[in-house]
Amino acid sequence: MVQRLAEYYRCPEEYSSFALLGTLSGKPGYFRFGQDTICYGRYIGRETASRPEDRQFDAFRDTEIKNGTVYLPFDPSEVVDNLRLENYAPDWRGHFSTSVIARIYYLLRPFLSVGIRKHIQEFHFRGWNDLTFPRWPADCSVDNLLSQLLALFLKTSVIDRIPFIWFWPRGASSCAIITHDVETEVGCRFCSELMDTDDAAGVKASFQVIPEQRYIVTPEFLATIRDRGFEIVIHDLNHDGHLYRNRKQFLRRASKINSYATLYGAKGFRAASLYRKQLWYDALEFSYDMSIPNVAHLDPQRGGCCTVMPFFVGKILELPVTTTQDYTLFNILNDCSMDLWKQQMDIIRQKHGLISFIVHPDYIVKSQHRSTYEALLLYLGGMRENNGLWIATPGEVNCWWRQRSEMRLSKTASGWRIEGPGSERACLAYAVLKGDGLKYELSATVDTAP
Repeated sequence: MVQRLAEYYRCPEEYSSFALLGTLSGKPGYFRFGQDTICYGRYIGRETASRPEDRQFDAFRDTEIKNGTVYLPFDPSEVVDNLRLENYAPDWRGHFSTSVIARIYYLLRPFLSVGIRKHIQEFHFRGWNDLTFPRWPADCSVDNLLSQLLALFLKTSVIDRIPFIWFWPRGASSCAIITHDVETEVGCRFCSELMDTDDAAGVKASFQVIPEQRYIVTPEFLATIRDRGFEIVIHDLNHDGHLYRNRKQFLRRASKINSYATLYGAKGFRAASLYRKQLWYDALEFSYDMSIPNVAHLDPQRGGCCTVMPFFVGKILELPVTTTQDYTLFNILNDCSMDLWKQQMDIIRQKHGLISFIVHPDYIVKSQHRSTYEALLLYLGGMRENNGLWIATPGEVNCWWRQRSEMRLSKTASGWRIEGPGSERACLAYAVLKGDGLKYELSATVDTAP
């Protein structure tokens, strides 16, 4: 019941004493936990809302405290999984990607100008700003729920702080990654110049490469990326929008995708247009994936994982897309400023989360768009210098998060000790109450063990 809480914070399980009030209902639905956190799951003793826009009751009112244990009317781990895996949105999953209209669109897409595609997409996305859940422009429902549970435990406990392993190495306040989806031959030709831009800002990124049909992927092209310290990630198979059309076709394509991963030496994957079906991830032989948006109001497949932190889907680590794509910003929202990105970054930083960007070499060829991207790099550099932001590659984040997931805290005579590979980069932190919520304090010193 508290497994996701312990995984998220890497805190000892004795600091999370929770139990169920009774037997969960058979039908999941929407409810709140506090004023701003929307949950989706089964509930004890009440009928939940069937839609996120319907009136929702507050589960805090049904929460009880007895003998130092917090009794909840829902299973928090189930709710976390439902949100991360988008189980609340079964009607949306794959709807557009399997339609006749979508098949025609993706067949013609290589021949359509950005202007024509823009009008088609604007029609498809109509009404997006009326959606109430996930919350735009960034949804932190999972992060809010888990922090509220930890705060609730502290309020009912004799202890005044809970130790945990800090989210990022060496006490970094949050993390940022830049990813470049290479969609066309134009994008291929611009990759070298884009690497120059990234290098000038002291940033290493990943390049998501499409193995088939869009352009010819030569060993020389891959070497130009790898030799400069950038990462290669597999981007779908041919970007035709039909990867998840049906299980049989997906398995055939997944086998080819896995072969390309071995050939290219790639450990990461991203599907075209951020299509996803997490139940099928077991067929993909990757260490990490980057296909799930935090909030997907402006993506072909709506939904969103409602968290700004990495999480595991089986054996694959998910690095969620937590900011608006450059194409969407420039061409759908008609915004060439950094205002939306800054707004999203501020929300994510408050949760000490992962700030992840998709910037296509195909769409920043224009000087105006390129200037916006260069301004973003400058802004991130300032955050690194002044706010302790860790700018990393997806592979580095994958390595760290996997190490952190295996670390543990043990109590010694001199205090808490972090054990496990990579612990020399880990920091001890404490969750303490601040009003009705949590604040985090980093320990100045910590005993670690390899």
